[in-house]
Amino acid sequence: METLSDPDGPERPEDLHEWTARGYEVGEARRWIGAGFALADADRWRTAGVYRPGPALSWRTAGLTPYTVRPLLRAGMAPREAVRWHELGYSHAEAAERHLAGERPHPRSAVRRMLRRLLRGSPAPSPEDGGAEAMGALLAAGIGPAAARPFADTGWAGPEAVPWARAGIDPARALILRELGFTAAEARSLGADAVELLRAWWDAGVPRGEVAAWAVAGFAPAEAARLRARGVDPERARVLRALGGDTGRG
Repeated sequence: METLSDPDGPERPEDLHEWTARGYEVGEARRWIGAGFALADADRWRTAGVYRPGPALSWRTAGLTPYTVRPLLRAGMAPREAVRWHELGYSHAEAAERHLAGERPHPRSAVRRMLRRLLRGSPAPSPEDGGAEAMGALLAAGIGPAAARPFADTGWAGPEAVPWARAGIDPARALILRELGFTAAEARSLGADAVELLRAWWDAGVPRGEVAAWAVAGFAPAEAARLRARGVDPERARVLRALGGDTGRG
């Protein structure tokens, strides 16, 4: 079995009698030994506030050590949340601070610029000092700090972000939906994953600028593509459906 102890600890778990001599119950010691922890390593995790080997393994897999895990434990975070924040580019300390403020993991402005390039074919400016201005606009509109900060971090201008923040839509998802032509009110009722929605309409060959009109009219991507091929626009398709006419179903 591969040893999981810290580099400065023993190379392998000690014998059971050494654990019981340190004050561990037999069953407890066996669990730590079975998980591959050395005695000194287990002591460090317990001192840090992680008292069982299962959670210690999870925190270690998430990239934490007994010396770095405490802020996240105090913030009430789980290992999977630490991983998610880290994947989005946040340090563990920053993740703990934001988690305490009630924020959920969200992408930074780099993700917004990537989505802009994907959707528009060219990068949009995202000034580094724009976050404070956006934050001020959002707070002035009555948006709480925990809801406002993700929009400021992802490069939204304050006024344009207000309806999306009020609708409780994740800023990255909101960016995609807005670029597809949806309003915040329309997007709130969609209940669909934004990336999957984008992929479905693009795969059907419907231009980005028409997606919202077709979707709000109640048409699926494939159905909208068939109607477009016949020269039917979303408004005419809506009327035909209301009148019980042929909209190209099937």
